[in-house]
Amino acid sequence: SGLIDAVQVVYNIFDQNPRDELFPACREHDVAVIARVPFDEGTLTGNLTLESTWPRGDWRNTYFTDDNLRQSVERAELLKQLVPPGMTLPEMALRFILSEPTVSTVIPGMRKSRHVEENLAASDAGPLDADLLGELAKHRWDRAPTG
Repeated sequence: SGLIDAVQVVYNIFDQNPRDELFPACREHDVAVIARVPFDEGTLTGNLTLESTWPRGDWRNTYFTDDNLRQSVERAELLKQLVPPGMTLPEMALRFILSEPTVSTVIPGMRKSRHVEENLAASDAGPLDADLLGELAKHRWDRAPTG
């Protein structure tokens, strides 16, 4: 319609749904894509464990139900096996997103100054190679929201 300049959407290694219909529509209508939740609420940093807990009242207690936490940790462990030498899981997660030409920018969480530096380095490193992107595409996770 020409009325929308940009959309913000969850897009990461696990949640690849926007590639199905949203990204083609954005390309067709010249709409920018802002990718959010690149680390899947922390799962794609590789720092979550089955023992991870959060303070009372933290929203992650409702997101990471026992089943979702277990599946998230298991899936992150599988991804760690694909991380090329000299790269980290968070870098691979960001570069996966930035390898998608439809994505204009990404909003990663940053709690420490080194996170800012690491995120900038991931952006500067460029896209991932086609073989790795093909492997990461197999890690799409079409999950249903928890109650």
